[in-house]
Amino acid sequence: QVQLVESGGGKVQAGSSLRLSCTISGRTDSRYTLGWFRVPPGKAREFISLITWNGDVTNHLDSVKGRFTSSRDNAKNTMNLQMDFLKPDDTAVYFCAAREEGLSEWRYWGQGAQVTVSS
Repeated sequence: QVQLVESGGGKVQAGSSLRLSCTISGRTDSRYTLGWFRVPPGKAREFISLITWNGDVTNHLDSVKGRFTSSRDNAKNTMNLQMDFLKPDDTAVYFCAAREEGLSEWRYWGQGAQVTVSS
């Protein structure tokens, strides 16, 4: 069993930066693929990025490419989402997730962190 806890959300103005962190605890001896997702108000969930155990990042959301940077630190059991040049459209609840390496189901989810960007 793995537990994920996000931190670092908040309210900022457009053009600002925020850094979300996700702390992973529990059975961390297994290799997990990690991901960032978000749910904008009234919209479907969006897949932001995927990070392999080795730290390779695949960015999936065109609207944040060049502004958001995903990373992980396996020694510290953490992953981060650096968000720069935030826009009002980035307002959403952000989630970190984990899945066992080689599997497709995102089995473990954090509780979510609210990010609100005002114009």
